[in-house]
Amino acid sequence: QVQLVESGGGLVQAGGSLRLSCAASGSFLRVMGWYRQAPGNQRELVATITSDITTNYADSVKGRFTISRDNAKNTVYLQMNSLKPDDTGVYYCNGRISHYGLDYWGKGTLVTVSS
Repeated sequence: QVQLVESGGGLVQAGGSLRLSCAASGSFLRVMGWYRQAPGNQRELVATITSDITTNYADSVKGRFTISRDNAKNTVYLQMNSLKPDDTGVYYCNGRISHYGLDYWGKGTLVTVSS
């Protein structure tokens, strides 16, 4: 059974930084990523990273957020800099055993950016 556990959310002022972590257990995940959902909005992609460290970012976070992973620890990170109030939402960790396999989700961690 794959489990994903996020940590690192919180309250930060605009312009500040936060680092999210997500530890996976149960199976090695070739694709890991972060999605977010703001109140009243649909869940949206933030960034993904494969086991060979190919990354993909939403246009809204390019240049501000950096996704990384530690394959040995089956853990993915999201460094968020220059945060904006629009970045507020619940951030969900996502993972797949194979590139086109089943999606696994964490329970989410809340990020609140105050203006």
